Amino acid sequence: MPQPNVQQMMKQVQKMQRDMAAAQEKLKTEEIEVTAGGGMVTVKITGALEIRSVTIDPEAIDPEDSELLQDMVTAAVNEAIRESQALAEKRMSGLTGGMDLGALGLGGMGL
Repeated sequence: MPQPNVQQMMKQVQKMQRDMAAAQEKLKTEEIEVTAGGGMVTVKITGALEIRSVTIDPEAIDPEDSELLQDMVTAAVNEAIRESQALAEKRMSGLTGGMDLGALGLGGMGL
């Protein structure tokens, strides 16, 4: 049985690390927009989980029902986080081919 070419494997791992770092940098600038309450609350978030903005339609501001606005903001932020995480997972899984990097001892690669 032939021995694996360790040097070639290391080159592949180094390339994967560079590609992953580049993908993480790109995620910092990719933006996702999510709305809640029929568009009354809009949240913009990057693929790196940085909230860029929260916009609230003035019609959503009802001093008599602040709980509804709080719920809409919470829903929009939570959905934005979910979509941002899904985008990051999609970008990274494309680079790793679905490999479990933790099993290779590479779990500390920022995933």
